[in-house]
Amino acid sequence: MEFSREELTEAKRQIDSTLHKLRETVKTLRARENPERYRSQITLAERRIQAFELAVCLIEREFASL
Repeated sequence: MEFSREELTEAKRQIDSTLHKLRETVKTLRARENPERYRSQITLAERRIQAFELAVCLIEREFASL
């Protein structure tokens, strides 16, 4: 599939925004009184962070080929 520079830029902007929110969520959950209670939510957020970071790398690679 081919994507325009504008589409890639917007996708990266949205992913960066979501990454910021996820990182803040992890910080908040870890700072709670009993963070072990939120372990599954923290794990889920961390896995999503990894997936979005991978997506950003792929978008940046696509930029390089344009």
